[in-house]
Amino acid sequence: MKPKSLTWNAFLNGLRSILNLLFPLITFPYVSRVLSVEGIGIYNFSSTYISYFLLIAGLGIATYAVREGAKYRNNQEKINQFSSQIFSINVLSTVIAYILLIASLLIFKNLNNYVSCILIFSIQIFFTTLGTEWIYTIYEDYTYITIRSIIFKIISIILLFVLVKKASDYLIYALITVLAAVGSNIFNFFYAKNFVHIRLTNKLNLRLHLKPILVIFASSIAITIYLSSDTTILGILKSDYAVGIYSTAVKIYSIAQNMLSAVLTVTIPRLAFLWGQHRIKEYNVVLSKVINTLSILVLPAAVGLIMMRREVVLIIASKKYLSSADSLGIISWAIIFSIFSWIFSECVLIPAKRENLVLRNTIITAIENIILNFIFIPSMSYNGTALSTVIAEFTVMIMNGYSCWDIIKPVIFNRNIVKNFYESVIGCIGIILICSLCTISWKGLLIKTILSVILSIFMYMSVLVLLNNRIALSSLEWVKIRLFNKK
Repeated sequence: MKPKSLTWNAFLNGLRSILNLLFPLITFPYVSRVLSVEGIGIYNFSSTYISYFLLIAGLGIATYAVREGAKYRNNQEKINQFSSQIFSINVLSTVIAYILLIASLLIFKNLNNYVSCILIFSIQIFFTTLGTEWIYTIYEDYTYITIRSIIFKIISIILLFVLVKKASDYLIYALITVLAAVGSNIFNFFYAKNFVHIRLTNKLNLRLHLKPILVIFASSIAITIYLSSDTTILGILKSDYAVGIYSTAVKIYSIAQNMLSAVLTVTIPRLAFLWGQHRIKEYNVVLSKVINTLSILVLPAAVGLIMMRREVVLIIASKKYLSSADSLGIISWAIIFSIFSWIFSECVLIPAKRENLVLRNTIITAIENIILNFIFIPSMSYNGTALSTVIAEFTVMIMNGYSCWDIIKPVIFNRNIVKNFYESVIGCIGIILICSLCTISWKGLLIKTILSVILSIFMYMSVLVLLNNRIALSSLEWVKIRLFNKK
């Protein structure tokens, strides 16, 4: 199979990430005005409640499937057998998730008001399993899933404005949300036959698959606890207002983080394939490209967000959330640490079958984060929660890096990576100067923000080009070919 362009895949996955982020940004301002407060409350609670059962149904299977399946993608017989086993295990975990869901609805009578909405959201469980998106990741086919994502997002937005008209339409909104998220997965299942032939089988080979799947699942649970503990502890120790302020900062931070991680996600199957084939030299080349590329992207993203934190909050949220600007300025540093931590875990430790170390590191970090929250929140409130996140992300980055040091050492001690970091720092000084000058020169929010972003990008790229940065020069060459050399 001819390898897909990592640059093109990164662009497509980035576009898909933007769509996934834009959908709630477009729809929420509308529904918050149309639906009642109670309706929004039922919708949000039901969505959160189902997320736990989605976690159970998923069982860490997607991550494991990409790692192991990438090794077999050039062997049709083995990939068919592997995919059938993984899909059958996924169906079994989905059935278990539904049994637990129904049992919980019967046992907990205080959920009666949410049953209808929860059942609508539960459709996601079935269609997520049916969609087998891990197959497309294994074969690095991001074109199809991006195109269908665009189509279903557009259909969903149209349906929202046509069908959601009154305060009691929150169930229709829930159904449209499900359609936007997983509506196309039935097409995914049939289209996947272009790559593999999947069938249900009772020969699951659990002795081989179950242990690593459960370890990855345990890591997912630890990550969920780690991510949710901040908000939970802040709500217990402070107030709903503090949670609202911090949640706004986290939402903006997550947008930047997800955009950068899109570059990373598309390389995981390629790295898993190369490692599984024991093509270590090629693996090191691709890993080096990933680290080099992200080393010149994450620092300016963090610095730019810090410099423009007030403007970003005012545009995405509103003036009443301006208090979250300081939290955003603090938590933005976590972008750097979280991205490199993810490189070490998803691109190195998981392909190398060291998921037990990922689990250990995640559990330790989750405990550390909880302790830090109890220390910082009483005196610093939501800013303390942001600081706890930064320290925790730094810790897990160091631990993951140490856990795969024997693998990444020849890649890290590459003079290009040091050179990229040095050039990125110089470029970020230019970003700080541009943002400061724009703040002094213009008072209008939109014009100041737009000019700051455009001029900062121009300044940063100019510095990299002047310093003969290979990534910047190759990116410009790629753009030039795409724009001017099309026949």
